[in-house]
Amino acid sequence: MLSASAAAPADKAADAAPADAAELGSISHLKHVPRRYWGRYLATALIVIALLFVANAFAHGKIEWSYVAKFLTAQSILTGLVNTVVMSILAMALGIVLGVVTAVMRLSTNPVLSWVARGYTWLFRGTPVILQLLLWFNLALVFPTIGLPGVWETRTVDLMTPFLAALMGLGINQGAYTSEVVRAGLLSVDVGQYEAAKAIGMPRLLALRRIILPQAMRVIIPPIGNEFVGMIKLTSLASVIQYAEMLHNAQNIYYANARVIELLIVAGIWYVVVVTVLSLVQSRIELFYARGAGRAAARQ
Repeated sequence: MLSASAAAPADKAADAAPADAAELGSISHLKHVPRRYWGRYLATALIVIALLFVANAFAHGKIEWSYVAKFLTAQSILTGLVNTVVMSILAMALGIVLGVVTAVMRLSTNPVLSWVARGYTWLFRGTPVILQLLLWFNLALVFPTIGLPGVWETRTVDLMTPFLAALMGLGINQGAYTSEVVRAGLLSVDVGQYEAAKAIGMPRLLALRRIILPQAMRVIIPPIGNEFVGMIKLTSLASVIQYAEMLHNAQNIYYANARVIELLIVAGIWYVVVVTVLSLVQSRIELFYARGAGRAAARQ
């Protein structure tokens, strides 16, 4: 049996052990050293230097900024801006209609409808937009007249104006791309929604309009918005068929006064302004259609 004198040092050692362990486990005495992200610092410095170089080049280059300010609100430029926006809206509307119809045909159980939709998408996605614009503008070489024989006919060269050729070329081409976006949105809806609509005897088209499409809009809206932004810039290709959009009018001006870079900067500024406004509108629409998804996620 241990004596009292022998037990006392053991008790002191036991009391000291937890204190030593607590002191060793504490990190309060350690100094916090922040991590250095040298790669980020270097990349940031290079980007700032590049931006300063570009800004200095534009500031001291052979650019007459007074001409930029003068032609920014010129009547010809503003008319071209209006024509650009109008053509973008009409071509996008035509593309959305064709895209929805083609997507529904693509998902149809009818093999004829399905393969016609596949062929349309394959053809117009496989050829350049500028080629399609030129084909529509020169359609009179294939069809000299258009109409119903004996009822109404007109010369194709009179009917196919630059405006109509640009609308057909841009709108039909956009429909091929929009159809894939809409098809992806329809496929994102749970198959149970289709089955539920079918179970209550709702016709297929009515189910698409009231049940499927509203749910698919959350997936469809973002890429459609991006396509619309792309359409704004794509209208510049219509200048090759003499459609009076903004870039075409800017070219007409700098052909006369030789202020090429100034007029291109003017056109670029207006393109950026229109795209910025559209981006803000797109973000609001996306938030509107995402509200239901946010509530559903919160309930889960």
